[in-house]
Amino acid sequence: MVSTDTQITVVFVVLAVVLWYVTTGLTDSTIAALAVLIGVGLVLPLGIRTWRHRSGAA
Repeated sequence: MVSTDTQITVVFVVLAVVLWYVTTGLTDSTIAALAVLIGVGLVLPLGIRTWRHRSGAA
């Protein structure tokens, strides 16, 4: 069975790749594309997992 933390991470990584692809299509900014990729794929799920563990939802 896959843990909830892993499911959250997978969803946000897939979302990050899709948004990264859209960002590279709309802009020529590598910085913006990397910010989307790192922010949505790494920082956001980490924040959600931290919040869930602090609130006792885990």
